[in-house]
Amino acid sequence: MASSEAISTEAAVPPPGAKHEKRDRAEAMDCRIKEVFYGNFKAVRDTNIPIEKNSITAFIGPSGCGKSTVLRCLNRMNDLIRGFRLIGSVQFRGQNIYGSKVDPIVVRRYIGMLFQQPNPFATSVYNNVAFGLRLNNFKGDRHATVEKALKSADLWDEVKHKLNSSGLSLSGGQQQRLCLARAIATEPEVLLLDEPCSALDPVATRKIEELMKELKNRFTIAIVTHNLAQAKRVADKTGFMYVDTSAGARTGYLVEFGETSQIFEAPRQKETQQYIKGDFS
Repeated sequence: MASSEAISTEAAVPPPGAKHEKRDRAEAMDCRIKEVFYGNFKAVRDTNIPIEKNSITAFIGPSGCGKSTVLRCLNRMNDLIRGFRLIGSVQFRGQNIYGSKVDPIVVRRYIGMLFQQPNPFATSVYNNVAFGLRLNNFKGDRHATVEKALKSADLWDEVKHKLNSSGLSLSGGQQQRLCLARAIATEPEVLLLDEPCSALDPVATRKIEELMKELKNRFTIAIVTHNLAQAKRVADKTGFMYVDTSAGARTGYLVEFGETSQIFEAPRQKETQQYIKGDFS
Protein backbone atom coordinates (compact mmCIF):
# COMPACT_ATOMS: atom_id res chain seq x y z
CA MET A 1 0.00 0.00 0.00
CA ALA A 2 1.18 3.50 -0.78
CA SER A 3 2.13 5.65 2.16
CA SER A 4 -0.43 8.02 3.64
CA GLU A 5 1.47 10.92 2.06
CA ALA A 6 1.31 9.45 -1.45
CA ILE A 7 -0.98 12.15 -2.82
CA SER A 8 0.08 14.97 -0.53
CA THR A 9 3.06 16.37 -2.42
CA GLU A 10 4.42 16.14 -5.93
CA ALA A 11 7.72 14.72 -4.73
CA ALA A 12 5.98 11.72 -3.17
CA VAL A 13 4.08 10.76 -6.31
CA PRO A 14 5.48 7.91 -8.41
CA PRO A 15 6.06 8.78 -12.07
CA PRO A 16 3.20 8.27 -14.55
CA GLY A 17 3.11 4.68 -15.71
CA ALA A 18 4.68 3.35 -12.53
CA LYS A 19 3.20 0.09 -11.30
CA HIS A 20 1.01 0.69 -8.28
CA GLU A 21 0.90 -1.71 -5.40
CA LYS A 22 -2.31 -3.71 -5.11
CA ARG A 23 -4.64 -2.94 -2.26
CA ASP A 24 -6.61 -5.55 -0.37
CA ARG A 25 -9.80 -3.51 -0.29
CA ALA A 26 -12.22 -3.92 -3.18
CA GLU A 27 -12.89 -0.18 -3.28
CA ALA A 28 -10.80 2.20 -5.34
CA MET A 29 -12.59 5.17 -3.82
CA ASP A 30 -15.14 5.82 -1.09
CA CYS A 31 -17.22 8.95 -1.65
CA ARG A 32 -19.04 10.21 1.46
CA ILE A 33 -20.66 13.53 0.77
CA LYS A 34 -22.76 15.16 3.46
CA GLU A 35 -23.24 18.46 1.65
CA VAL A 36 -21.85 20.34 -1.36
CA PHE A 37 -22.30 24.09 -1.66
CA TYR A 38 -21.73 26.65 -4.40
CA GLY A 39 -21.77 29.80 -2.33
CA ASN A 40 -24.99 29.61 -0.31
CA PHE A 41 -26.65 27.15 -2.68
CA LYS A 42 -26.71 23.57 -1.46
CA ALA A 43 -26.20 21.53 -4.63
CA VAL A 44 -25.93 17.99 -3.17
CA ARG A 45 -26.65 16.29 0.14
CA ASP A 46 -26.41 12.78 1.61
CA THR A 47 -24.60 10.96 -1.19
CA ASN A 48 -22.37 8.03 -0.22
CA ILE A 49 -21.00 5.91 -3.06
CA PRO A 50 -18.27 3.25 -2.83
CA ILE A 51 -16.50 2.84 -6.16
CA GLU A 52 -15.07 -0.62 -6.72
CA LYS A 53 -11.74 -1.28 -8.39
CA ASN A 54 -11.74 -2.41 -12.02
CA SER A 55 -15.45 -1.82 -12.42
CA ILE A 56 -17.76 0.72 -14.04
CA THR A 57 -19.96 2.80 -11.74
CA ALA A 58 -22.71 4.87 -13.37
CA PHE A 59 -24.54 7.91 -11.98
CA ILE A 60 -28.01 8.38 -13.45
CA GLY A 61 -30.88 10.75 -12.71
CA PRO A 62 -32.78 13.77 -14.04
CA SER A 63 -31.07 17.00 -15.04
CA GLY A 64 -30.00 19.13 -12.10
CA CYS A 65 -29.74 16.28 -9.60
CA GLY A 66 -26.01 16.77 -9.02
CA LYS A 67 -24.54 13.84 -10.95
CA SER A 68 -21.75 15.85 -12.54
CA THR A 69 -21.10 17.71 -9.30
CA VAL A 70 -20.52 14.41 -7.51
CA LEU A 71 -18.34 13.08 -10.33
CA ARG A 72 -16.18 16.21 -10.26
CA CYS A 73 -15.83 15.90 -6.50
CA LEU A 74 -13.91 12.68 -7.12
CA ASN A 75 -10.88 14.52 -8.52
CA ARG A 76 -11.46 17.98 -7.08
CA MET A 77 -12.44 19.57 -10.39
CA ASN A 78 -15.09 21.56 -8.52
CA ASP A 79 -12.28 23.39 -6.72
CA LEU A 80 -12.04 25.49 -9.89
CA ILE A 81 -15.58 26.83 -9.33
CA ARG A 82 -15.85 29.92 -7.17
CA GLY A 83 -17.69 29.30 -3.90
CA PHE A 84 -17.43 25.51 -3.98
CA ARG A 85 -17.36 23.84 -0.56
CA LEU A 86 -17.63 20.16 0.36
CA ILE A 87 -18.62 18.78 3.75
CA GLY A 88 -17.61 15.12 3.85
CA SER A 89 -14.73 13.13 2.41
CA VAL A 90 -13.52 11.25 -0.64
CA GLN A 91 -11.13 8.46 0.34
CA PHE A 92 -8.50 7.40 -2.20
CA ARG A 93 -5.34 5.43 -1.48
CA GLY A 94 -6.18 5.51 2.22
CA GLN A 95 -6.38 9.29 2.33
CA ASN A 96 -9.07 11.97 2.15
CA ILE A 97 -8.30 13.89 -1.05
CA TYR A 98 -9.83 16.97 0.58
CA GLY A 99 -7.22 16.93 3.34
CA SER A 100 -5.44 20.22 3.94
CA LYS A 101 -2.07 18.89 2.76
CA VAL A 102 -3.34 17.26 -0.44
CA ASP A 103 -2.42 18.93 -3.74
CA PRO A 104 -5.41 18.71 -6.14
CA ILE A 105 -3.10 18.77 -9.15
CA VAL A 106 -1.45 15.60 -7.90
CA VAL A 107 -4.87 14.04 -7.27
CA ARG A 108 -5.74 14.59 -10.93
CA ARG A 109 -2.65 12.68 -12.04
CA TYR A 110 -4.16 9.59 -10.45
CA ILE A 111 -7.77 10.35 -11.33
CA GLY A 112 -8.19 11.36 -14.97
CA MET A 113 -11.26 12.82 -16.64
CA LEU A 114 -13.02 12.76 -20.01
CA PHE A 115 -15.52 15.55 -20.62
CA GLN A 116 -18.86 15.82 -22.39
CA GLN A 117 -17.53 17.63 -25.44
CA PRO A 118 -14.35 16.40 -27.14
CA ASN A 119 -11.64 18.93 -26.30
CA PRO A 120 -8.46 18.09 -28.21
CA PHE A 121 -5.72 20.70 -28.07
CA ALA A 122 -4.95 22.72 -31.20
CA THR A 123 -1.82 20.72 -31.88
CA SER A 124 -0.88 17.44 -33.51
CA VAL A 125 -2.42 14.07 -32.69
CA TYR A 126 0.93 12.99 -31.26
CA ASN A 127 1.35 16.07 -29.09
CA ASN A 128 -2.18 15.72 -27.75
CA VAL A 129 -1.40 12.28 -26.36
CA ALA A 130 2.13 13.19 -25.25
CA PHE A 131 0.99 16.33 -23.42
CA GLY A 132 0.57 14.73 -19.99
CA LEU A 133 3.79 12.76 -20.38
CA ARG A 134 5.77 15.94 -20.98
CA LEU A 135 3.98 17.75 -18.16
CA ASN A 136 4.91 14.97 -15.76
CA ASN A 137 8.52 14.69 -17.01
CA PHE A 138 7.96 11.10 -18.13
CA LYS A 139 11.35 9.37 -18.47
CA GLY A 140 10.28 6.23 -20.34
CA ASP A 141 9.80 5.57 -24.06
CA ARG A 142 7.46 8.38 -24.98
CA HIS A 143 6.81 7.17 -28.53
CA ALA A 144 5.91 3.66 -27.37
CA THR A 145 3.64 5.08 -24.67
CA VAL A 146 1.80 7.32 -27.15
CA GLU A 147 1.31 4.36 -29.47
CA LYS A 148 0.05 2.18 -26.61
CA ALA A 149 -2.46 4.85 -25.54
CA LEU A 150 -3.76 5.29 -29.08
CA LYS A 151 -4.12 1.52 -29.45
CA SER A 152 -5.93 1.34 -26.11
CA ALA A 153 -8.36 3.98 -27.42
CA ASP A 154 -8.75 1.96 -30.64
CA LEU A 155 -7.47 4.91 -32.66
CA TRP A 156 -3.96 3.87 -33.71
CA ASP A 157 -4.89 2.31 -37.06
CA GLU A 158 -6.86 5.43 -38.01
CA VAL A 159 -4.15 7.98 -37.17
CA LYS A 160 -0.79 6.19 -37.34
CA HIS A 161 -0.01 7.79 -40.71
CA LYS A 162 -1.09 11.29 -39.64
CA LEU A 163 0.36 11.71 -36.18
CA ASN A 164 1.57 15.18 -37.15
CA SER A 165 -1.88 16.30 -38.30
CA SER A 166 -3.99 18.48 -36.04
CA GLY A 167 -6.19 16.68 -33.55
CA LEU A 168 -8.91 19.14 -34.58
CA SER A 169 -8.98 17.58 -38.06
CA LEU A 170 -10.43 14.33 -36.72
CA SER A 171 -14.12 13.47 -36.60
CA GLY A 172 -16.08 14.01 -33.38
CA GLY A 173 -15.86 10.36 -32.38
CA GLN A 174 -12.16 10.24 -33.18
CA GLN A 175 -11.56 13.42 -31.19
CA GLN A 176 -13.24 11.89 -28.15
CA ARG A 177 -11.08 8.77 -28.47
CA LEU A 178 -8.03 11.03 -28.84
CA CYS A 179 -8.98 12.72 -25.57
CA LEU A 180 -9.40 9.28 -24.03
CA ALA A 181 -5.91 8.31 -25.23
CA ARG A 182 -4.56 11.53 -23.71
CA ALA A 183 -6.26 10.71 -20.40
CA ILE A 184 -4.93 7.16 -20.15
CA ALA A 185 -1.40 7.81 -21.47
CA THR A 186 -0.22 8.73 -17.96
CA GLU A 187 -1.78 5.54 -16.51
CA PRO A 188 -4.16 7.00 -13.92
CA GLU A 189 -5.87 4.60 -11.53
CA VAL A 190 -9.37 6.04 -12.02
CA LEU A 191 -11.13 7.48 -15.09
CA LEU A 192 -14.09 9.83 -14.70
CA LEU A 193 -16.36 10.14 -17.76
CA ASP A 194 -18.86 13.01 -17.77
CA GLU A 195 -21.49 12.28 -20.45
CA PRO A 196 -18.71 11.16 -22.84
CA CYS A 197 -21.09 10.15 -25.62
CA SER A 198 -23.70 12.91 -25.54
CA ALA A 199 -22.13 14.72 -28.52
CA LEU A 200 -21.49 11.53 -30.54
CA ASP A 201 -23.49 9.58 -33.10
CA PRO A 202 -24.66 6.01 -32.33
CA VAL A 203 -21.68 4.37 -34.06
CA ALA A 204 -19.13 6.45 -32.16
CA THR A 205 -21.11 5.93 -28.95
CA ARG A 206 -20.96 2.17 -29.30
CA LYS A 207 -17.20 2.38 -29.88
CA ILE A 208 -16.72 4.34 -26.63
CA GLU A 209 -18.90 1.84 -24.75
CA GLU A 210 -16.84 -1.09 -26.05
CA LEU A 211 -13.67 0.71 -24.98
CA MET A 212 -15.03 1.27 -21.48
CA LYS A 213 -15.65 -2.44 -21.05
CA GLU A 214 -12.10 -3.22 -22.17
CA LEU A 215 -10.46 -0.47 -20.14
CA LYS A 216 -12.03 -1.47 -16.83
CA ASN A 217 -9.51 -4.32 -16.76
CA ARG A 218 -6.81 -1.67 -16.30
CA PHE A 219 -8.68 1.24 -14.75
CA THR A 220 -11.55 1.96 -12.40
CA ILE A 221 -14.28 3.91 -14.23
CA ALA A 222 -17.07 6.20 -13.05
CA ILE A 223 -19.49 7.64 -15.59
CA VAL A 224 -22.33 10.15 -15.60
CA THR A 225 -24.92 9.43 -18.27
CA HIS A 226 -28.45 10.51 -19.18
CA ASN A 227 -28.68 7.44 -21.42
CA LEU A 228 -30.32 4.72 -19.32
CA ALA A 229 -29.69 2.08 -21.99
CA GLN A 230 -26.01 2.98 -21.89
CA ALA A 231 -25.82 2.63 -18.11
CA LYS A 232 -27.57 -0.72 -18.37
CA ARG A 233 -25.14 -1.90 -21.06
CA VAL A 234 -21.85 -0.90 -19.48
CA ALA A 235 -22.15 -0.36 -15.72
CA ASP A 236 -21.51 -2.90 -12.97
CA LYS A 237 -22.97 -0.64 -10.25
CA THR A 238 -25.42 2.24 -10.65
CA GLY A 239 -26.44 5.09 -8.39
CA PHE A 240 -29.73 6.91 -8.99
CA MET A 241 -29.85 10.55 -7.92
CA TYR A 242 -32.94 12.72 -7.57
CA VAL A 243 -33.81 16.31 -6.64
CA ASP A 244 -35.14 17.48 -3.28
CA THR A 245 -37.23 20.66 -3.66
CA SER A 246 -38.76 20.65 -0.17
CA ALA A 247 -36.70 23.63 1.00
CA GLY A 248 -37.53 25.67 -2.09
CA ALA A 249 -34.20 24.96 -3.82
CA ARG A 250 -33.08 22.08 -6.03
CA THR A 251 -30.70 19.90 -4.03
CA GLY A 252 -29.55 16.59 -5.47
CA TYR A 253 -29.17 13.46 -3.36
CA LEU A 254 -28.59 9.74 -3.78
CA VAL A 255 -31.82 7.74 -3.70
CA GLU A 256 -30.53 4.26 -4.42
CA PHE A 257 -27.28 2.49 -5.21
CA GLY A 258 -26.63 -1.13 -6.12
CA GLU A 259 -25.88 -3.67 -8.81
CA THR A 260 -27.00 -2.32 -12.17
CA SER A 261 -29.24 -5.34 -12.79
CA GLN A 262 -31.05 -4.70 -9.49
CA ILE A 263 -31.48 -0.97 -10.14
CA PHE A 264 -33.03 -1.60 -13.56
CA GLU A 265 -34.96 -4.80 -12.89
CA ALA A 266 -35.99 -4.51 -9.23
CA PRO A 267 -35.55 -0.93 -7.97
CA ARG A 268 -36.44 -0.60 -4.30
CA GLN A 269 -37.37 3.08 -4.11
CA LYS A 270 -40.49 4.61 -5.69
CA GLU A 271 -38.53 7.44 -7.32
CA THR A 272 -36.14 4.96 -8.93
CA GLN A 273 -39.03 2.86 -10.20
CA GLN A 274 -40.69 5.90 -11.76
CA TYR A 275 -37.48 7.11 -13.39
CA ILE A 276 -36.62 3.71 -14.86
CA LYS A 277 -40.18 3.40 -16.21
CA GLY A 278 -39.84 6.80 -17.88
CA ASP A 279 -42.45 8.61 -15.80
CA PHE A 280 -40.09 11.60 -15.70
CA SER A 281 -36.69 12.49 -17.13
